[in-house]
Amino acid sequence: MIAIEGLELAFGSGAKRHQVLQDVSFSVGEGEAFGLVGESGSGKTTVLRCLAGLYQHWQGTIRIGGKQLGHRIDRERVRRTQMVFQDPYGSLHPRHTVDATLSEPLHIHGIGDVDGRVSRILAKVGLDASFRWRYPHQMSGGQRQRVAIARALILEPRILLLDEPTSALDVSVQAEILNLLAELRARDGLTYLMVSHDLGVVVHLCDRVGVMQQGRIVDIQPRDRLTAETGPHPYTRALVAATRHSIAPSRVADGAMS
Repeated sequence: MIAIEGLELAFGSGAKRHQVLQDVSFSVGEGEAFGLVGESGSGKTTVLRCLAGLYQHWQGTIRIGGKQLGHRIDRERVRRTQMVFQDPYGSLHPRHTVDATLSEPLHIHGIGDVDGRVSRILAKVGLDASFRWRYPHQMSGGQRQRVAIARALILEPRILLLDEPTSALDVSVQAEILNLLAELRARDGLTYLMVSHDLGVVVHLCDRVGVMQQGRIVDIQPRDRLTAETGPHPYTRALVAATRHSIAPSRVADGAMS
C-alpha cells in the first residue's frame, strides 16, 4: 500500500544545510500497521509529513497503492490518505463545533448525505449524537482525539498516518484510543503508519517496527522479534532496554501493554 524508496529531505542551504532524512526506504502492506520509533529528531515525524504533503521539497520516490506521488497535494491523495495529529486540541478549530469540523471535508469534496455520514462516523468512534454540537473546549482530551480520528475517517481513506496519537493523553485514555484504532483497522481493513517515541505503544498496535536514528532507518523488525537477544540492530536493543518497563517479552507477540 505504501512504498518509500530513497526518501531524503533537508532544510537550509550551504553551511546551514541540515539533512533530516537520509535514504529512507521501507514498505507497508495493505491492511498492515507499521510503526516508526526513534529518539526526538530522528526524522520519524518528517516521514509522515512528506507522505501527507506537508513537506513538498523531498527527494526520492513515494508510492501509494502503486501510484507514484508528486510533490503537490491533489484530491485523490487527500481522499486516500489522512493524518491524525499528536495534539487533538491544537488540531481542532476552537470556534468550530464537531458538526462543522466533520461536515467541512464533505462539502469541499462534494460528498452528499452529510447529516448521515456525520452521525455514522461519530458512532463509529464511540461518541453519541450530543457531541455533534460541542466545541473542543467542551470535551476531554480522549473525546477530542476521537473527533480528530472521525475527521480523518470522514472521507473514507484507506491509510491513516498517526503522529503520536496518544502521547497527549492520560495512560488510561491512551489504552482506549489504541483499542479504538485497532478495532477500526480490523473492521475496515485500514493501513496504518504510526510514529511514536513510546515503543510500548507501537508494539500494542503495530505488526512491524522501523527504527530510526539520525534520519536513517537502521532496523525493521516484526514486533515479536524486538526483544530477541540476537538479530535486532544494537540501537534497537538499546531502545528496548530503555523501555523494558512497557514491553514484556512474553507479551510482545499479542501486543498487550503492561
